[in-house]
Amino acid sequence: MKMRLLSFILLSGMSLVTVACSPDNDPLTDGTVIPAPDPGEPDEIPDNSTMNRNITIRAGSNSFTATLEDNEAGKAFAALLPMTVNMNEMNGNEKYHNLSGNLPTNSSRPGTIRTGDLMLYGSNCLVLFYATFSSSYSYTRLGRVNNPDGLATALGNGNVTVTFDINN
Repeated sequence: MKMRLLSFILLSGMSLVTVACSPDNDPLTDGTVIPAPDPGEPDEIPDNSTMNRNITIRAGSNSFTATLEDNEAGKAFAALLPMTVNMNEMNGNEKYHNLSGNLPTNSSRPGTIRTGDLMLYGSNCLVLFYATFSSSYSYTRLGRVNNPDGLATALGNGNVTVTFDINN
């Protein structure tokens, strides 16, 4: 009797785990995850000591250099580049774009968002801030525009097409 009960519990538990781990049941993502590069892969982004973390952000005829963070999210973002996206206006201080997959996260509350911050909201919302303000929201830091003078003017008031590219 005890053996039957144990078998039933084990089989039931396995069934529950299978259902609970199914990507179809994850309400937060579509199941697509963009992993950080595997150090053993031949097409990998070099490790932090040699990775080119400098990128160019272009909006119209304006270009800005930025430096990506030395973290898993920064590496995963760099692996997506070059990338041209339509960024939507929000709150008069940021442009955002929802990526097709998820990046690794390590979110925190920065308290103050600065002009030129490049962040990830959640696991797939790319945000480029063009104004400094206080915020209680959590973000994963991807990078920062080195000299954000003129960024707000370049991004304009509405939606804008922005290109992100690795500097060679």
